[in-house]
Amino acid sequence: MTQLNESELNKPGGIEGYGQSYEAFKESVERSNPQHADNRNDVTQGIHGHVHHFAPGHHLWLNKFVPQLQSLAAKYHVGNYVAIRGTNERFFESMPIYARLGMHLLFYGREQVKLLEGNRHIETLLMEQSKREGQIYDSPESRSHIPSFINTYKIDTNELLYPPESPAYKNFNEFFYRKLKPGARPVQNPDHEFCSAADCRLVVYPAVHDAQTFWIKGDEFTVPALLGLHKSDPLCQALEGGSLASFRLAPSDYHRFHSLRMDIPGQYFTVNPQAVNEKDLDVLSANKRSVLLLNHDATNKKIAFVAIGALLVGSIQWTVSPGSKVRRGDELGFFAYGGSTVVAILEPGMVEWDSDLVANSSPSKPGQLGIETLMKVGWSIGKMPKD
Repeated sequence: MTQLNESELNKPGGIEGYGQSYEAFKESVERSNPQHADNRNDVTQGIHGHVHHFAPGHHLWLNKFVPQLQSLAAKYHVGNYVAIRGTNERFFESMPIYARLGMHLLFYGREQVKLLEGNRHIETLLMEQSKREGQIYDSPESRSHIPSFINTYKIDTNELLYPPESPAYKNFNEFFYRKLKPGARPVQNPDHEFCSAADCRLVVYPAVHDAQTFWIKGDEFTVPALLGLHKSDPLCQALEGGSLASFRLAPSDYHRFHSLRMDIPGQYFTVNPQAVNEKDLDVLSANKRSVLLLNHDATNKKIAFVAIGALLVGSIQWTVSPGSKVRRGDELGFFAYGGSTVVAILEPGMVEWDSDLVANSSPSKPGQLGIETLMKVGWSIGKMPKD
């Protein structure tokens, strides 16, 4: 993972002040509107532009607000590497403009951290833009963005339940949480008990403590904070010392999430990896989230399945009913527009994660971060321990 040096952000000529960043963030949202004069039905003209892809004529408006963003992006290659499973290969995944600007608003200097944690102003501003983006992508005119979105993110249209031009998509958002054809995500390895819950970038840890050490750096991240419960709650005590998996969905991903294994859904309650790695702020516990408590049919142990909103996420929707039995790979719900994350926390002794995923998730050297692995729904991630 590549992080911008704080001195670069604060020195004269660098990115100065979160006011300009917010205006740039707001402008990127407005430019995603098909009715904007400069939109041209091109999603890269707005929030989906990538900060190190400054083609001639693209994003000239951004320099008005954040003149040094282009040079910083070129210098630091803003984004992160993701491992391709079963190979020794990795690919670089760049960061969309809205994610870079949003992160700058959240993490620019210590005063910004204080503002986010202690002042509702920044949170309110970002919420306003999240709602605005939802309005834009819920509009019938937003359908015109579907071809550009497919081209930008190289989406495989052959696996879609409905073709891109289908009237089933009344707006862009309905394409964003599109359904796939039956059999498009088969469950692999029947002898393995657990499968990936999403098309995603995945990290797994045998214990929550390992995730806190190697990946989730928020000072306030705890299981009770994530679930919005007191530490004395029986569920928090049951999950203490349990295993954790984090499924990060990029904008290009199929945005429906599925069951890891055969379970019975119980109660619901509501409460970008660089952001997760910021040590002074607990992003996962601070963002909007919705929890589904799963009860494993065979062992009666619990899994907390936490859907977490991110910048510009419109909503979290569950499509499964409490008390119904779900099998591995069955759909549980979906995210409307935005990058999103699912975190699963399992009681101790429930899972032995696949060794390649553990190896990727753990840093190879002290002081480094692990690396996410590119996954699809249904791919094996672990099994029940033999003993």
